[in-house]
Amino acid sequence: MAVEITAAVVEAQDKPFEMQTLEIDEPGPGEVLVRLVATGVCHTDGLARHGDLPFPFPGVLGHEGAGTVDAVGPGVTEFAAGDRVVIGWPSCGNCRNCQAGEPRYCQHLGELLVGGTRRGGEPALHRTDGAPIHSHFFGQSSFATYALTTSRSLVAVRPDVPLEMMGPLACGVSTGAGAVFNTARPTPGSTLVVFGVGTVGLAAIMAARNSPATKIIAVDRHEWRLELASELGATHVINVNTDDPLAAIASICGGPADYALECTGVIDIVRQAADCIGMLGTCILIGGAPAAAEFSLDHLSTLWGKRIVGVLGGGGRSAELIGGLIDLYALGRFPLDRLVTYFELDEVEAALAKSYDGSVIKPILRMPS
Repeated sequence: MAVEITAAVVEAQDKPFEMQTLEIDEPGPGEVLVRLVATGVCHTDGLARHGDLPFPFPGVLGHEGAGTVDAVGPGVTEFAAGDRVVIGWPSCGNCRNCQAGEPRYCQHLGELLVGGTRRGGEPALHRTDGAPIHSHFFGQSSFATYALTTSRSLVAVRPDVPLEMMGPLACGVSTGAGAVFNTARPTPGSTLVVFGVGTVGLAAIMAARNSPATKIIAVDRHEWRLELASELGATHVINVNTDDPLAAIASICGGPADYALECTGVIDIVRQAADCIGMLGTCILIGGAPAAAEFSLDHLSTLWGKRIVGVLGGGGRSAELIGGLIDLYALGRFPLDRLVTYFELDEVEAALAKSYDGSVIKPILRMPS
């Protein structure tokens, strides 16, 4: 039997979010219905609304949900009603990359992230007159009071942490932290530069502080964000309004850096990130650029052992990455609370706007009771 929900619906590309009453299906085989308590707001939601991700409309966005299990479908044994969960990224579980422990790179990822339906094409959301609404953005569509997802996507949340704060671990926070833990894997004495200290960049800095890297350099244009980066683990900061980042990085490192994390998606900054590393250095591309964006590199200096690698969602498995970050937060070693600002679900437009203008780092939408 369908459940009545409240959701922020986008009727067409570039249209505003509209609060509407919808119906969501009961869970089928392998599925779980989650009653959401909160969900993070990510720039990726804005990219999808404006057509830079090919999500079909009308539909419901949102992909950093946290809540409690309301009901489980046939075959689900690892979760039960009342369990506290974060909804991680979707995956098929069966393809070569999933089997190799890299579900973030599931070979069916495009369909699962932006297909707009359950895998196989069945809708999960309907208007009250029965007309279908596109759902399952990143496997969840969490700008709503309930989300239907697969049990494979869920990560259990321990009882001693605030559930409403954990949703951003599903994407923005795990993307930055996982880029450090799973891709860079800095060795003792490493130098690591983070371009852009929003949610992703600050998560990377907090992760780097939990690594053997000894120079952690934050690059941004907002002075207050650079001050926060220093408090969260950056050993050096560079304000691009007053300093040439490449010259400053070379001065701090005594030469090229070992790792650069590009968290902005701005093409000119991609080139700076690639240019600041030296031979055998690694430039990690994280930020989401507009559709069809391209960048160029100097061939000769790249040929000399540089690695340019893209990262989706921080790589690795959700249970290990998100679960590990929850444990680090509980230990006081990953202060996620320093990043978040709360809004109500019907304030989604304001939350996204404040994220874009830089006045808020990580907006979280609380669901109506």
